[in-house]
Amino acid sequence: MADSVFKGCIPALMTPCNPDRSPNFDALVEKGKELVAAGMSGVVYCGSMGDWPLLTDEQRQEGVKRLAEAGVPVVVGTGAINTQSAVSHAAHAAKVGAKGLMVIPRVLSRGSSVAAQRDHFSAVLAAGKDLPAVIYNSPYYGFATRADLFFDLRSRFSNLVGFKEFGGKADMTYAAENITAGDDALTLMVGVDTGVYHGFVNCGAGGAITGIGNALPKEVLHLVSLCEKAAKGDAQARRDARELEEALMVLSTYDEGPDLVLHYKYLLVLNGDDRYSLHFNESDKLSASQRRHLEKQYELFRSWYASRYPKAA
Repeated sequence: MADSVFKGCIPALMTPCNPDRSPNFDALVEKGKELVAAGMSGVVYCGSMGDWPLLTDEQRQEGVKRLAEAGVPVVVGTGAINTQSAVSHAAHAAKVGAKGLMVIPRVLSRGSSVAAQRDHFSAVLAAGKDLPAVIYNSPYYGFATRADLFFDLRSRFSNLVGFKEFGGKADMTYAAENITAGDDALTLMVGVDTGVYHGFVNCGAGGAITGIGNALPKEVLHLVSLCEKAAKGDAQARRDARELEEALMVLSTYDEGPDLVLHYKYLLVLNGDDRYSLHFNESDKLSASQRRHLEKQYELFRSWYASRYPKAA
């Protein structure tokens, strides 16, 4: 696992838009390079944060190719409305030099069928060849991957190296107890920004995939570092990690809602990056009240962080 990209902190990139609402791949690559330079272990593209349902397969694969060519360690999301497309994304990722796969369950068609999910996961893992892969477990996809299915797949695909859990603290605890804790070669990835402390300290997570880290990379990397120290028994880091996570909680909770991309793109705009001001659907936008609430909470957090950590701010 020493060479695996699944460690530390990995932001799930959003897709910036050109004025005609086509993907701005130059800005995508620039953001990926910027975040890795800040200390991120790599990036995810194209997960739900990247608006995969709104892009064509060709657009998604162009983004992956551009990131890989730029030397950005990229984990490729394989969410798709059919297995054939998911397989295509996995095969393309292996071809262009991506560093990992995030394997999404089958959606819409037979999504609750364990047999259908086994076949879907198997096809995607096989197409990814030797690429390290984690299964993404999320209630939003309507299927919970349990230990028996995971280890059935693991027995046949050595590139299945971990589990990304987005289902909340109880599901993260289940994943740790029943899947990842018994084998040092397996990694639990925290998949929701509100569960970083719980994942690292209580569940032995090896890394975190973040949304809010796109806008606050320094602060989120700080949180992850504190959690890693707390997981080793550092009492002061434990207190500091809980305090920082609580201060971030409102902004982090956007990660759990349907408007997460709208919120986090707006945070980037507040940071001065107008390339994230547009969405692929023109009608997709935050309400005036949502924007104001975000602005106030962002300013509150930044003021708190500057007061609490004046040398870092």
